[in-house]
Amino acid sequence: MSKIKISSVPFKGTPEQEVELRAILKELKNVKGSLMAALQKAQGIYGYLPKEVQEIIAEELDVSLEEVFGVATFYAQFSLNPKGEHQIGICLGTACYVKGSGDIFDAFSKELGISGGQCTDDGRFSLDATRCIGCCGLAPVLTVGDDVYGKLTVDDVPKILAKYR
Repeated sequence: MSKIKISSVPFKGTPEQEVELRAILKELKNVKGSLMAALQKAQGIYGYLPKEVQEIIAEELDVSLEEVFGVATFYAQFSLNPKGEHQIGICLGTACYVKGSGDIFDAFSKELGISGGQCTDDGRFSLDATRCIGCCGLAPVLTVGDDVYGKLTVDDVPKILAKYR
């Protein structure tokens, strides 16, 4: 089992976000099987599911924190870490991987000082490994938000990051 990486970025939820979340959870409290919906709504409000938000969900829905955490970590749609202003997704699918995307991923990780699934302390960048994004002819491929970059080498990493800094 892989270790779950939790962000070192401090949680910065607002009182307004908490009021909004608690109102939604109040409506969902007596709805059978509402945990998934609660997690989706919470992630929509905060952008991710930090421990503090999971604790609110557990409290309001009267379920254990372990159950909330278990569902949040089981489904790939949920993130326990904040996403950066610039979300970098590097394809590690077969075509990209054999053309060097693993080395490119490692170069981004080293340059940013973060691992996959994490966000830089300043909140500017997050890094994720992705699977095929349908651009195999451009392998290796990565995205920064909606921008797609192809036929990359490790030497391209500093130039790409400079564009977003």
